[in-house]
Amino acid sequence: MRFREVGGVRLSAVGLGTWQFGSREWGYGASYATGIAPEVVRRSLELGINLFDTAEIYGFGRSERILGEALGGHRDEAFIATKLFPVLPVDPVVSRRARLSAGRLGVDRIDLYQVHWPNPVVPLAPTMRALGRLQRDGVVGHVGVSNFPLGRWRQAEELLGGPVLSNQVRYNLIDRRIEREVLPWAEHEGRLVIAYSPLQQGLLSARYGVDNVPKGMRAATADFLPENLGRIEPLLGVLRRVADAHDASPSQVSLAWLLRRPNVVVIPGASSVAQAESNAEAADLELTASEDEELTAASDAYRPIRGAHAVGSLAKGVAGRFAERVQGIAHGLRA
Repeated sequence: MRFREVGGVRLSAVGLGTWQFGSREWGYGASYATGIAPEVVRRSLELGINLFDTAEIYGFGRSERILGEALGGHRDEAFIATKLFPVLPVDPVVSRRARLSAGRLGVDRIDLYQVHWPNPVVPLAPTMRALGRLQRDGVVGHVGVSNFPLGRWRQAEELLGGPVLSNQVRYNLIDRRIEREVLPWAEHEGRLVIAYSPLQQGLLSARYGVDNVPKGMRAATADFLPENLGRIEPLLGVLRRVADAHDASPSQVSLAWLLRRPNVVVIPGASSVAQAESNAEAADLELTASEDEELTAASDAYRPIRGAHAVGSLAKGVAGRFAERVQGIAHGLRA
């Protein structure tokens, strides 16, 4: 397992994201929460993974509870990161919710407490004052943010009066917006970028295509529109070719490409122990400079449909699936 040492902490380059733990929208069910999720956590620890990310909003606290119970007596081996959803981020509320998260996780101290999103209508100063107090009281080890543009990240540091260790942002081969400002600043200042959705909800696993459109929540996103699945095929082809050269999977190559970037760790989810093992192996996959360049060029060339065109296509897809469902029900009633 490869590690990153940033801001006095040593983190596995591949962590474990636990959005799916206890969240009904993924459709994994109770058996996943009670059986598979704890096994994924324990196996991840065995593989050297020490970064575990969750949030109070994931499953409305269930993710934190599942993670805490799964870590059990091994909590000291883990660097636990959770997130505050900033609905009313003032001192008494922040303090109470931090302690509730710690209780669900079964810890006295949260290693990394992150502001989940910038709140556009509430000033940042009260939130950062509250987080600073939690740090001084020993309830929080490090403060982080999530989904913050660079200006807000720097403002958070100024208000905290100390380092805001990390910014958790969407970053992958087809969403590289942070490369303009956030990533260079993190490298220069010795801060950490935690890349969530590193496989773009499975799109970069190369499992899906025009003839294999996913169902469920993925089908409601523009990335999985048939037209975009056609447009991304050249990039997926490069991923498959590089993967074959390393006896690896496209998912592992996608993660390895991210890990060539400085100060970046990734937090893919895992629907099974086998997937957790595959993700961990990506930390040791070394791409060549030419492979990196080829993947980057294919990423640059990808031009998905967005905006009104994508919304219209999604609406048509939803209407079509609804019509199919109605026809199926009608057919069943006639039978």
